[in-house]
Amino acid sequence: MTTRSSNEDAAAPAGAEHWREALSREEIQELLRFDDRRGAWIVLSTWGLIFGAMALVAWWPGFFTVVVALCVIGAQQLGLAVVMHDAAHRSMFSERSVNDWVGSWLAAYPTWQDVERYRPYHLRHHAKNWTDEDPDVDLARPFPITRVSMWRKVGRDLSGRTGLKFARFSWRRDSGGEGPWQEQVRKALATPRFRGMLISNAVLLGVLSLAGHPALYLLWVAAWFTTNTLVTRIRAIAEHSMVPDPANPLLNTRTTRVSWWERIFLAPNYVNFHLEHHLLMTVPPYNLPRMHALLRERGVLDHALLAGGYLEVLREASSAPAA
Repeated sequence: MTTRSSNEDAAAPAGAEHWREALSREEIQELLRFDDRRGAWIVLSTWGLIFGAMALVAWWPGFFTVVVALCVIGAQQLGLAVVMHDAAHRSMFSERSVNDWVGSWLAAYPTWQDVERYRPYHLRHHAKNWTDEDPDVDLARPFPITRVSMWRKVGRDLSGRTGLKFARFSWRRDSGGEGPWQEQVRKALATPRFRGMLISNAVLLGVLSLAGHPALYLLWVAAWFTTNTLVTRIRAIAEHSMVPDPANPLLNTRTTRVSWWERIFLAPNYVNFHLEHHLLMTVPPYNLPRMHALLRERGVLDHALLAGGYLEVLREASSAPAA
């Protein structure tokens, strides 16, 4: 929930702060209840889609299958980021040790991220959403932009330029980015995130090698540099850009309704239910559709920020007139 001054509260539309009244205490408790089997299914199905995309290329190698695999793997790398995100909220598994281990070793480390470092950063975003103290606000402020500008961003993502920038940032973050390369390597290896990245990626390469297809690991790396950066950008645009009222919790965060193909290629693991997540951030991801249905049934979402799909969001995000 956002933090605002009393004047901002007074300016918020009637009912914006009283969405909880639409849900009974029992319903909120039910929404907060863990189902570890469903949490495990999210993790297993995400990796299943990744290995399935790789298996498709192994079975039928060619340009088309490689493109499909890159799109699926990039989106499911975002799916792993979603698992890390929910683990940071400790809303993935009922047992904290399991929550943090899975969030680290099966989600964050393989994509060069870190649950423990991400947690305080992300909780500050929740507390300061759409204020100058929000660490993510600069991702949302520039939109809408022109169509030409949007296509340039897409080009940078799919060409790997954005991914290379992320890789350089990640290396400087872990190594300090100064001094002889040996010293930088030593500093990087001292961080759990970098060690975890090396170990988890070595395990992934080892599994593919045992299966007789070590070259499929290149799909993992290529997706991280290209399609993953694109779907991550689209997700960020959809969640908080172009909001009608930054002070209203029903209008400063967007939920996007998605089709089955968008769940595979753009919005894995219920990441599209972002408004509901901000309203009650410890709801496990598999319970967000139920929360959405309850709020929608009771009229809470009648004037909330909803989109009919990611293409709709992208049209709005690229609607600024050319200079």
